[in-house]
Parts: sequence; C-alpha cells; structure tokens
Amino acid sequence: MKLGVTSYSMARLLRANQMDIFQVMNWIAGQGGVHVEIAPGDYIDMEEPKLPERIRDHAAQLGLVVSNYAVGGNFIEGDKENLEREIEQAFRQVDIAFRLGVSRMRHDAAWRAREETTPAQFEADIDRIAEACRRIADYAAPLGITTSIENHGFHVQSSERVLRLIHEVDRPNFRLTMDIGNFMCADENSVAAVRRAVPYASMIHLKDFYWRPSHRDQGQGWFKTRTGDYLRGAILGNGDIDMREVLRIIKQSGYDGFLSVEFEGAEDCLNGTSIGLENARKMWNAV
Repeated sequence: MKLGVTSYSMARLLRANQMDIFQVMNWIAGQGGVHVEIAPGDYIDMEEPKLPERIRDHAAQLGLVVSNYAVGGNFIEGDKENLEREIEQAFRQVDIAFRLGVSRMRHDAAWRAREETTPAQFEADIDRIAEACRRIADYAAPLGITTSIENHGFHVQSSERVLRLIHEVDRPNFRLTMDIGNFMCADENSVAAVRRAVPYASMIHLKDFYWRPSHRDQGQGWFKTRTGDYLRGAILGNGDIDMREVLRIIKQSGYDGFLSVEFEGAEDCLNGTSIGLENARKMWNAV
C-alpha cells in the first residue's frame, strides 16, 4: 500500500501562509506517508526558479516519493486561439512535472456549470477535449510521463464520461486519476463507479463525503451535486461512502500505485488528514 497525501489537503494552511510546501512534506513524512502529491492551486508558485527541483530534492531527503503533479486546465472555453494557449500552458506544466521527477501528471480538461452538463453538451464537447488531451499525452510520452484526467468538474465526472474520454484519446500514457469521492458529485455510487473505473487508474484519491437529499437544505459548508443533492467533505471513513468496500475493490483489482488521502472537510485539516491516514491503513489491512 503506497499511502500518502496530496498537498491539496493542506490548502487552507498553504493559502494562509501558515505552512509552506516543505513543511507539508515534513508533516507527511512524520505521519508515515510514503509519497506526496503536488497540487499547486493558487498557493504554490511552481514558476518560482528552481522550486520544482527543491521540492524533488527535499522529498528525497525525507524518503518521500513525489507521486503526481495535479494542475488545472479547461479546453472548452473560447475560440481556437484560446484552446492553443491552454494546450501550451499544459505543455509547460508537463515540463515542470519532469523537473519534479514525477511519472504522473493530472490535468483538468473541462468545466461547466451544473445546468450545462447535459449529455448533448458533452457530446458536442468531447472531440475538442479529446484532441487536447491527446496532444498533451503525446508531448509527455517521451519524458516518461503518464497524463490523466480526474473525475472532476461536473462535466467530465461520472465514470461513464471519463472512461469514454480515455477511449477517445486512445493513448497508452493517458489514464485516470480516480477520486473515489468525486463520483458522488455526479450522483454516482462510489462503489459501483470504482468497480468500473479502477482498471484505468494511474492514481487514486481517497476522499469521503457526507450526503443529504435535495429536499434537505443543509446550509453553509455544503454544495450541490449535478442534480441538486447535498455534499460536504468528511474525514476519510467518517462519511457516507462505503469505504471498506471501495478499498476492498481497489485491493482485489491488483492496483499497486499510489493512494493519496485528500481531505476537504470542515475540521482542522492536519487533524482530519491524520485521522484519515490512520483509518485508511486500518481498513486496508482489514479488507
């Protein structure tokens, strides 16, 4: 079990300058994590000179693997010129991933508002999305990097849609960063979705959610799924996902890659992530 943490779990502390990425890596190593996933968001400036190399070297000193580099992207917005700019930006991110020493990079591909995520709109968008993903995968291949889409952003979030995109791209180094919680954002049962998608996973995010039906407005801290139910981040193992069954499916699938605890609950993020790591280890050993 290659268990670690995505830096996104500490986004609140990173954004508030209460931790930096080196302190985050120190903390992960202290928790017994074997890898760190770098998700820079708007709080880690990966364009800073020599920062990718410093992260790579610091991780090596701690005995951590830098497992994955997770960045943004949106290939359905604007005209062809804008699309080319997005693809060029993704190429630059691949170069950063290479400097980090990773063999995996996740990029986002498409974001739409919930009401725009219809099957018809997905069909209208998929050729453009697939062509962009194909070009990025081809750019990354000579560098030994597998690129991936995450089930993320409502529009390309259900297992059916992400797997359709993987087949359309049709590149051996284009896979799935499978977030077991994010399937719920598209109103999909995580157990069924993981069973379907795990053969395509190059990276797995372990995340949990609380779920409530649409007729029960939960107030602050909750967000809506594609069809209007409510979700809120939970400590791994405390939410409404059948986490033991999900982990059993992953274990029996033969997946031997990295597992990242991703915490986005309301609790203190260090405490929430620490408990999630402990719960993941216990459940993995029990299934």
